[in-house]
Amino acid sequence: MRAGNLLRQLDQRLLPPLTRAVARLGDRSARSGVLSWAAVLSAAAVLGTAVWAVDDTPVGDRTVGEVTRVGVADGDSVPGYLRSAAADLAALPASAPAAEDGTYALVTLDAYLPPQRLATVLGDVGVSTVFGRVPLPGRQTEIVKIPALRVPDDVVAGMEQVAARKETEAADYRARAAAVDGDGVGERELREQYASGAEVAAAEAAAYRTGCACVYAAVVRATPVALRGVAARPDVRAVDPAPEVYRLDRTVFTPPLPEQRDVVRPPVDTGPSPAPTRSERPAPVISAPAPSPPVGESSEPAPVVTIPSPEPSKPEPTESAPPSVTTSPDAILTEPSPPPPSS
Repeated sequence: MRAGNLLRQLDQRLLPPLTRAVARLGDRSARSGVLSWAAVLSAAAVLGTAVWAVDDTPVGDRTVGEVTRVGVADGDSVPGYLRSAAADLAALPASAPAAEDGTYALVTLDAYLPPQRLATVLGDVGVSTVFGRVPLPGRQTEIVKIPALRVPDDVVAGMEQVAARKETEAADYRARAAAVDGDGVGERELREQYASGAEVAAAEAAAYRTGCACVYAAVVRATPVALRGVAARPDVRAVDPAPEVYRLDRTVFTPPLPEQRDVVRPPVDTGPSPAPTRSERPAPVISAPAPSPPVGESSEPAPVVTIPSPEPSKPEPTESAPPSVTTSPDAILTEPSPPPPSS
């Protein structure tokens, strides 16, 4: 009950009897002390009730709107991040506040691994999410977050879902390209962009369908001792502990890609030209994921999508050519680009 309502009810119940008592006994000096004490006690009761009502008001969640970031941001030094993560892990006490239930940590892998390899790397710690990407050299591909409480089964199942979505996406792109009429510069550019998107989506679908070597990071929870054991394994690049994390839904994880070795920078997409000539239209064919780019090259993928992803929206065929997405790991979760078209 609100404090204002309580005060009004107390006024209605206490003041009339007190007024009548004062009228009857006002001329009796012997009872003046009793009335004074009654008035004091009544005022104290009203004040105490009001204070109790205010203090009893439920307090909202003070963490609403707060987001914890774990990982790298655009422009960060990758070697500096690796050193910082190693120092934080070494300094993590066994009696950390979250040590009883385990401490959350971002595990970054040294290379893209298939689902079956994850069991040997993460099999003895609790896994909540893995990050995947098809490493097509020179092309922007989508980062996906796959919930994976059971490794590798949940990872394989999540890849199947991504493959199905990518196959639909590729078909939609091809239909869009076929629906564009005209032979002007704008029409050719739009068809080329749709065709390029279809090729990349088809390559991603084929890779995920076969359980590709596409996983490069995971969010785990374990004791500090177990986390140090994970960090010592050959396929692990870094273990970044986050004892401040208690809720994953208010945490943004941005692991560096395996090919990012110096500085986290925007991607370089060496795909086909967006405006081919009438007689020369590039038509690259990508059938399977290739090895990651050379050391030092940054080829950041498109924005993160968590499985299951929402149904893409459908653009009009007359719109201008969709621009290439150039995002950094920090921008991946904060400024996602519009999803691809769908039927």
